[in-house]
Amino acid sequence: MTQIKKGVVAGKSLEAIKKELLERKKELEAQLADLYQMRNAAVGEVQDTGDQAQSLSLETLKISLQDNEIAEYNMIGQALKMIAEGTYGICIECGQPIAERRLKLYPNATRCLVCQEALEDSTGR
Repeated sequence: MTQIKKGVVAGKSLEAIKKELLERKKELEAQLADLYQMRNAAVGEVQDTGDQAQSLSLETLKISLQDNEIAEYNMIGQALKMIAEGTYGICIECGQPIAERRLKLYPNATRCLVCQEALEDSTGR
């Protein structure tokens, strides 16, 4: 039986979430390594102006993807740290429990839904 006790996901659910986070962390590490290799491989290639424009567009897309992956990677690291400290499942803003359903759908969530929505409203997202 899965339950939240004082904001911390207990037992098998916590282990399943930790496993999922570690798997996603490993995937991101591989993707970031691939992006890094692709960026380095393109350095020094001779291109015409059309190829340069296309390369610039692709480079911008790669940087955007890389930024998103780095942000997710950092969030996963934070969630794993919280699991180790025993604070996983507790909102970093209000200190209240994060709904287990939210954690199952978004295992690196650090805020309850109310605080996350307030943050997004204040930042215009």
